[in-house]
Amino acid sequence: MGKASMKRRIGVYPGTFDPVTNGHLDIIGRAARLLDKLVIGVAINAGKGPLFPLEERVELVRAEMAAIADRSGAEIEVEPFDTLLIDFAHRAGAGVIFRGLRAVSDFDYEFQMAGMNYRLAPDVETVFLMASERHQFISSRFVKDIAMFGGDISSFVPALTLERTLQRVGR
Repeated sequence: MGKASMKRRIGVYPGTFDPVTNGHLDIIGRAARLLDKLVIGVAINAGKGPLFPLEERVELVRAEMAAIADRSGAEIEVEPFDTLLIDFAHRAGAGVIFRGLRAVSDFDYEFQMAGMNYRLAPDVETVFLMASERHQFISSRFVKDIAMFGGDISSFVPALTLERTLQRVGR
């Protein structure tokens, strides 16, 4: 077995996951199939005024990972981070950053971020995964808004996240 074939394929998938949605889980599952290890980075991102504290966001993402890891065969870890994404990727030993794209509106921001990350660390590639058709319109921001105004979010988030989100918004 050559040295190249023994190298583990490690990637990171960053986000605020406030809350984690079925769209996030779709991207996580698809990215995990391409890797030996996926590290999900939960960003602190206090500037966005998160609904959930960091520790609870990490807990909710972790709660969904066992089934995805079993299906994909990949090792999956969930870690909080408050550094540059590229520093988080290096710390994880990752050679790739996964980002999900839902629509053209995501592309400009993601394209700029990928370019900046490449300039900072050309050894780490950014790979974009298109959201599955049934998840293209889901965003954490819309989920929070719908929940706050009494709408049904049950088709957008996993069960534990649904329960916790409804508690947070007082329903």
